[in-house]
Amino acid sequence: MQWSLILLFLMAQCCFIDCQLYQFHYIKEAKKWTEAQQYCREKHTDLATVTNMKDMERLNKISAGDQRGAWIGLYNKTLGTRTWYWSLPGVEFSVNETKWYPGESNDCGKQENCGLLVNTSKWGYASCSIQRYFLCYNDTNTTQKYHLIKELKTWQEAQRYCREKHTDLISGTKQLQDEEVEKVIKSTHRKPFFGLFRDTWRWSDGSSFSFRHWNLKFTNYQPNRDQCATTKFDDEGRWTNENCDVQKPFICYDDNVILIKENKTWEDALTYCRGHHHDLVTITNMDDQRWIQEKVKNASTPFVWIGLHYAWSLHFWFWVSDEEVSYENWASCPQMDDCDVSGAMETRGGHKWLEKKDSETFNFICSKY
Repeated sequence: MQWSLILLFLMAQCCFIDCQLYQFHYIKEAKKWTEAQQYCREKHTDLATVTNMKDMERLNKISAGDQRGAWIGLYNKTLGTRTWYWSLPGVEFSVNETKWYPGESNDCGKQENCGLLVNTSKWGYASCSIQRYFLCYNDTNTTQKYHLIKELKTWQEAQRYCREKHTDLISGTKQLQDEEVEKVIKSTHRKPFFGLFRDTWRWSDGSSFSFRHWNLKFTNYQPNRDQCATTKFDDEGRWTNENCDVQKPFICYDDNVILIKENKTWEDALTYCRGHHHDLVTITNMDDQRWIQEKVKNASTPFVWIGLHYAWSLHFWFWVSDEEVSYENWASCPQMDDCDVSGAMETRGGHKWLEKKDSETFNFICSKY
């Protein structure tokens, strides 16, 4: 029994190290951004997409202390349409949920790209470089979840403060609907910053991740044409914007999951993944969830199969990879008395998990390794 437990532990450790849903590769050869993009697409998946601070830690580890900085996959090559995002990774902005103060939704060509909170039902925006109070969010089990910080900071300084001392700036309508937020706002007559911002920057692989890690001197709205993002390899790894024709080392990534846009039953999807790739995908944490939900946006069905199955005779859910179901993202508590059901993820909305009959046919996500 003891040896079997040790073996299971070692297997879990190997999976933690090797079974990342995406892997980074640092390329020392200096190239222009477009040349680096072409290289990454030919030999890997694309230039690096960075989704959170854990990714930044991984990038710093593979750089071997190179002080030149390196291209990542973020670019701003035109004066394109600005897009709104939430600061907190994984929270998606929906235009249908906006609550602009009358007249604030008009663009008018202003360079005002960071959100102000009039109250929980009225939003405004202002220049990101002005200094204001701001609202932080705490994701830990503390007595106080929301904090009004009565210090004057720019939006990016406020974001940095919240990420260092709490979780992030308040982000998403779900948080804003919390009655505690309204109480916090009423404690000041000022309109504080919250986690809404917009910019023209895009990821090379077309994903819509909102994570940004700019140098504090950077302004969110960059009017210069042909600008690309580079990360510096130091304690913070903050990004700067450079002319895309400068030659630099760069970082590629390999995507270890793939969306199969064929409609199959759950068992047929499992057989396909194991025959052509590795397995139906396993989701063990919020970071995995965010990566997968970005992929499923391109599906042609309202749900996609994942590697989650219900053992009716034993009355528990399990991953086909033998991972324990520790992280969960159910739309509602699944029934525990149905047979022949498996887990599927919504391709729109909140990307929640639902139990579906195995006989239904959907697109599906395979892991490659």
